[in-house]
Amino acid sequence: MAAAGSVFKSCPLFAQDTSVPRAAATGSILAVVQGPAEAAVAKALELLGGMSRFVKPGAVVMIKPNVSFPNPKMWGTGSSPEAVLAVVKEALNAGAGRVIVADNTMRQGMESFNKTGLAEALAGIDKVKILALQEESLFVEVPVPNGEALKTVKIAKLAQKADVLINLPCAKSHTATDVSFGLKNNMGLIWDRSFFHTGTDIHAAIAELATVVRHHLTILDATRALLTNGPTGPGKVEELGLIVAGIDPLAVDAYATTLANWNNRTVKPRGIKHLELAFKLKVGEIDPSRMEIVKVSV
Repeated sequence: MAAAGSVFKSCPLFAQDTSVPRAAATGSILAVVQGPAEAAVAKALELLGGMSRFVKPGAVVMIKPNVSFPNPKMWGTGSSPEAVLAVVKEALNAGAGRVIVADNTMRQGMESFNKTGLAEALAGIDKVKILALQEESLFVEVPVPNGEALKTVKIAKLAQKADVLINLPCAKSHTATDVSFGLKNNMGLIWDRSFFHTGTDIHAAIAELATVVRHHLTILDATRALLTNGPTGPGKVEELGLIVAGIDPLAVDAYATTLANWNNRTVKPRGIKHLELAFKLKVGEIDPSRMEIVKVSV
């Protein structure tokens, strides 16, 4: 596996552009920061105007990491404890009244939170709660306007009730969807994932879900990337040492396709079916050349 520092030195992607975005109030602006998770998250948020832009004093913040599988963090199958902890700290420092870290995991109870190290990382922090979304009573059925793959979908009530919703996906390959970034991570907010896989077109369903679930902020944890054998691993993992953050969820995902070869091949944003469909549904921007991207290292 390549060391994080070597990726920076060999990759022309990271020109030292430290300017603040010219239009910080608009959507398709990305902060791409290389470095240790805590410092990279802090810098990415600074470039987007600071966490206080999103989190006001007393706010209830829901953070949605990918905690699907009870695997060691080094496998890259989930959001790293370091990145999740960094985002939690930023929310608390901005004055959040409560921070809830929640996911509908692929295992019962807290197994995935425990085995990934996330439960330990967040243990004992005041105002922070971990929640496994594994009871149907925690979900509410909502309509999907103009949906074709989805007419309705049961989503976590907390995603509707929280003052701030932050998507914190990992970066990995996926056998069914080619890649799993932010839009795919939304499936951890629904009750019946099996329907997406067997009852409809999964790509169309993911795209349509993104029109219903609208995060205030997406922070992609690409500190390590699972390049092959996703989503479950084990597979080839590369230490990218990156955080990619933005308001536009599609822009984050589209840019993430350029970070590595997924499933041993080069992919383009419009070559990922659920991203292309999301673009047609006006979820966000898909063309990196039309984004304002600020790249720094810390």
